[in-house]
Amino acid sequence: MFDTSFLTTFVTLALVGSSLAAVGPAADLVISNARISTDGYPRDAIVVNGVYPAPLITGKKGDRFKLNVIDKLTNHTMLKSTSIHWHGFFQKGTNWADGPAFVNQCPISPGHSFLYDFRALDQAGTFWYHSHLSTQYCDGLRGPIVVYDPNDPHKALYDVDNDATVITLSDWYHTAARLGPQFPRGSDSTLINGLGRSISTVTADLTVIKVTHGKRYRFRLVSMSCDPNYTFSIDGHDMTVIEADAISTKPLSVDSIQIFAGQRYSFVLTANQAVDNYWIRANPNFGNTGFTGGINSAILRYDGAPASEPAASDPPPSVKPLVESNLHPFESMPVPGRPVAGGVDKAINLAFNFNGTNFFINNATFTPPSLPVLLQILSGTHLAQDLLPAGSVIPLPARKTIEISFPATMAAPGTPHPFHLHGHAFAVVRSAGSGAYNYEDPVWRDVVSTGEPGDNVTIRFRTDNPGPWFLHCHIDFHLDAGFAVVFAEDVFAEDVLETPISNLPVPLQWLGLCPAYDRLKEEDQ
Repeated sequence: MFDTSFLTTFVTLALVGSSLAAVGPAADLVISNARISTDGYPRDAIVVNGVYPAPLITGKKGDRFKLNVIDKLTNHTMLKSTSIHWHGFFQKGTNWADGPAFVNQCPISPGHSFLYDFRALDQAGTFWYHSHLSTQYCDGLRGPIVVYDPNDPHKALYDVDNDATVITLSDWYHTAARLGPQFPRGSDSTLINGLGRSISTVTADLTVIKVTHGKRYRFRLVSMSCDPNYTFSIDGHDMTVIEADAISTKPLSVDSIQIFAGQRYSFVLTANQAVDNYWIRANPNFGNTGFTGGINSAILRYDGAPASEPAASDPPPSVKPLVESNLHPFESMPVPGRPVAGGVDKAINLAFNFNGTNFFINNATFTPPSLPVLLQILSGTHLAQDLLPAGSVIPLPARKTIEISFPATMAAPGTPHPFHLHGHAFAVVRSAGSGAYNYEDPVWRDVVSTGEPGDNVTIRFRTDNPGPWFLHCHIDFHLDAGFAVVFAEDVFAEDVLETPISNLPVPLQWLGLCPAYDRLKEEDQ
């Protein structure tokens, strides 16, 4: 066994790894550029408060989050402007704070700041935040958020749930996203809590997660991936899943978890094995796969175990992998509509396509408009067909049941595509890999894999949150190629603006974003 504990470089110490530096619920987030070495290969990147991953933000259920984003970016190859999405928060009444550039706001200009001010309301669980401008988050602007519930119904199942039990997974590229290929064929490395190895840097440091024998840990697993999904496992240990995308689930024991870009799971791990070191594995679905040289890996270390790596080994076969359709909400969450296919007020089928450069949904590719969709609505655009981008804005009526079907097809390569709906969680009435419909007790979440050709993943939700909400593939390179639509929810009645502008308040600072951005030269955007 080879001891790598001395290999941490000064750059890594200074700029990589933020698991013990939580901030919030009120905080300044300084966005800047730095040269970092997450996997032993130095590159220019984006850091938040000087670190990668971005700092863990924490709060409690019902808290008001006041997150002041200060843009000090200087490297145009990764864009100098920015915009941040708080993934999983419903933003009821604060649609302006959701973050997607040109949907809910103009980007924050370099040298400026913007305060995101919103409440967690009735939400608790595991979330994350990331740039929502082009492919910027792939270069480093991504980090976890945890909202703790003092009355967590699963509290009796674990002893430890703190900053050190958050596990982030991210794909890392040695070339800035906008300088590399439009659709990369795999990342250079997988980072677990900000550290990892590429095939050319197999002596780089790995993350070590420490446990004490006999204790039970609530680990919060966050996929901050730009592209691959990961099969996550910990040698010698089962995991009891208790949360999916910030919604408590009935406990389900598994030995591996396939997690897609944007998804989160909490699982309980009981440290009941011999005191030793164990491989933590996150194998991407393509690219540099496997574990040779310790790639795609971290270390679970029991207190009292030597500071060394486990012996190289193949992962044990998974005999009880997580199957999404086996997840069920902990508390009753009735499925909207009637228990038959199409048994809703409005059913929408989304047809996917690709022309070699751009993705299309129902024959339209999403091109960011110069005026954000929310600002178009607030500025008096009264007809759904007048909202830009043309063909990519779908009106949804107020207080109705909605069903969305995503038939997977070979016409849209790069499957499986994970789709994220902003402003809502949804019931997954048909999961990838299954032909069955569950109208009784399906899992609710906010990112779902749409599976492989032949699948017809179907979700349902109720329109109870007015505003324009993005629905998009969470593979960031696909989103940048137009794989998205906007739902204009409860803003039109018979194609006429229903809600007066005075009832959709936005901060004065928000109104100043577009004029500041529009004044920028292209090289400063």
